[in-house]
Amino acid sequence: MVKIQTLAFLSLASTALAAPAWWEQWTLDKVKDTVISHVNHLSSNTNGDSTLRLVQTAEDKAPVWMTEDQRMELLRKNIGYMDITDHQDFEPSLRSLTHLSLPKKAVQQAKYGRYVNSLSTANMEVALKEFTSFHNRYYKSKTGKQSAQWLYKQISDLIEESEADSDVSIRKFQHNWDQFSIIARFEGTDESLANQPAIVGAHQDSVNGWNPLWGRSPGADDDGSGTVTTLEVFRSLVGTGFRPTRPVEFHWYSAEEAGLLGSQDVAEGYEKKGVEVIAMIQNDMTGYVGTRFEESFGVITDNVDPELTELIKVYAGEYGDIPIRETQCGYGCSDHASWSRYGFRSAIATEGDFSDISPWIHGSDDDVSHVDFDHMKQFAKLSLGFAIELGHFSGKEQDKLNRGGSRWETTSEREVEPCH
Repeated sequence: MVKIQTLAFLSLASTALAAPAWWEQWTLDKVKDTVISHVNHLSSNTNGDSTLRLVQTAEDKAPVWMTEDQRMELLRKNIGYMDITDHQDFEPSLRSLTHLSLPKKAVQQAKYGRYVNSLSTANMEVALKEFTSFHNRYYKSKTGKQSAQWLYKQISDLIEESEADSDVSIRKFQHNWDQFSIIARFEGTDESLANQPAIVGAHQDSVNGWNPLWGRSPGADDDGSGTVTTLEVFRSLVGTGFRPTRPVEFHWYSAEEAGLLGSQDVAEGYEKKGVEVIAMIQNDMTGYVGTRFEESFGVITDNVDPELTELIKVYAGEYGDIPIRETQCGYGCSDHASWSRYGFRSAIATEGDFSDISPWIHGSDDDVSHVDFDHMKQFAKLSLGFAIELGHFSGKEQDKLNRGGSRWETTSEREVEPCH
């Protein structure tokens, strides 16, 4: 019955539009308004989620309670937000706010050369086509859970099938919904740095902004491209025996499109356990080349750590083949914001200027036909450089100075006595 009524309305509207001379203008407007109202009503009933969630859209704005439809409206307008319902009472500890030192330049070119040639656009294309075959990857949908299981198996198989000498593991990070986040970790050779990982992240979920639970959402660019970029970097490292000095982790977050829910859970868990993350980079939308500007790395400059962002630009210049374009994406635009909120250094690279990103995201047309795999490879090169450079950076001496400790550990280490 609902379908027949909808078709009747659409037929009536079509007749009106085809022969406007036969109708008074007010009649035409009334028919159009009725159709729109009817379709919106059906969509609301289909989604069926009136649960209120506490949403924040800017650091200087008070959070407000919103329904799912209201949150989807933010998404349709490309307004980033954080759903802080489950994370209202937090205070970053002094430990997480005391940042570890970062390198100032790229120095691991020789090690990088061992891995870069194994990056493959063909591998990325195969993986992305299969990843986008799920009806959608919404965090509350059945196919959202299935896609997470598929991704977990791809990573597990890479680990199990590798004959290289890498100390690497994988685990599921469970949430209060079915789609889990995934964390793969290369252990470092220096045990004193075991609690100071570098993190490469992406979000695995997708969303249809008009019908999140049931609507088609291949999410090829958002964020299948970032997910597969991160997967390809992981594959190149695990297959060639990556042995970093400090741990390097690869994260694939659930529920980014619902207000960074998955990454907030993970970042909060790390903060509570006292993990000292040296740096986190997010790959969100790495596959589309815009039409307004030349192909480039879009390096986000708002709501990020400035020092880490400068380092990302250094790595992009050293290991990438395209120029850098600074841009802004607003509050809560991706999972790096969760890490920033909990006091950790974070940064994000995206497909270009934020005003020139893919126009097909959050809908049924975000498919592989709009993805440039050579462009994705540029971001794989950047993330590979990030993993190798920070994976082999200790920074111990500078960290002691940052924490107010003495650099003079033993008499045998002294070259000059400190002044008193």
